[in-house]
Amino acid sequence: MPTPLTLRCADLQCDIKPELGGCIAGLWIGGVPVLRSTPPNDLHSVRQAASYPLVPFSNRVGQATLQWKGTDHPLVKNWGPDPHAIHGVGWERPWQVLDTNDTFALLSYEHKADASWPFDFDSSQAFKLEAHALELSLSITNQSTLAIPVGLGWHPFFIKRPDSRVQFDATGRWEMGSDKLPTHHAASTGLDTACAALDVDHCFDGWGGTVHLRDSVLKMRVLSSLSRLVVYSTPESDCIAIEPVSHVNDAVNRMAQTGASADDMGVCILQPGQTFSRAMRIEVEHA
Repeated sequence: MPTPLTLRCADLQCDIKPELGGCIAGLWIGGVPVLRSTPPNDLHSVRQAASYPLVPFSNRVGQATLQWKGTDHPLVKNWGPDPHAIHGVGWERPWQVLDTNDTFALLSYEHKADASWPFDFDSSQAFKLEAHALELSLSITNQSTLAIPVGLGWHPFFIKRPDSRVQFDATGRWEMGSDKLPTHHAASTGLDTACAALDVDHCFDGWGGTVHLRDSVLKMRVLSSLSRLVVYSTPESDCIAIEPVSHVNDAVNRMAQTGASADDMGVCILQPGQTFSRAMRIEVEHA
């Protein structure tokens, strides 16, 4: 069994499983879980991970078919009975360890065009642990001979305690149909609410770049330069997913179907050899 990576700095500990989608198995402060956390040797499914990378797209590609430059590219349906492709391919593939020490790790994944994604790319993610923060970066480089659409993000699951409260500013959100694809854009100021009964599964845009998540145990901030945020939780769930992402759900297909621009949808179009990179930061302290 591959050995997981353990980063430690002051009271923070972050366990990473490179072979399991380059995921975070757990993040703890003084033994208290910040994210949905599992001892790494007990984690056998990335679907139960604390966080995983979203690359080369986030959320869903409708009907598992990518519509790009007048061509339909069938993709693998990878979420049970869901008819869509979801969360990219990075979270389902092993990553290589390029560098690591007590507080830092650098991983890479090289993708060759296949049934899950029809374009070559390579990706890297870095993890840097500080006394009260985990800094994450994610990059994707187009290794194909064509211009390709890409996106990226993160999918961390934060522990939802009985008195958890979430707050962030936004300017709008995408309403979702019964097929879990976006239907239309509506005005929204974000969220400022208790999490216990929260029922949300939306992509917010015009995000201010900061999320506050508080309870009687921990105070947390999520920060990123990305301007879109997917938030998912149900009243039955014991966690809340707070996902900084670069683009709207099913963004590339919406471009093909509605004529929306790449800028409006948040899609990055990379020329051969070009790289797209973003960062995210989780700050945490005891309440």
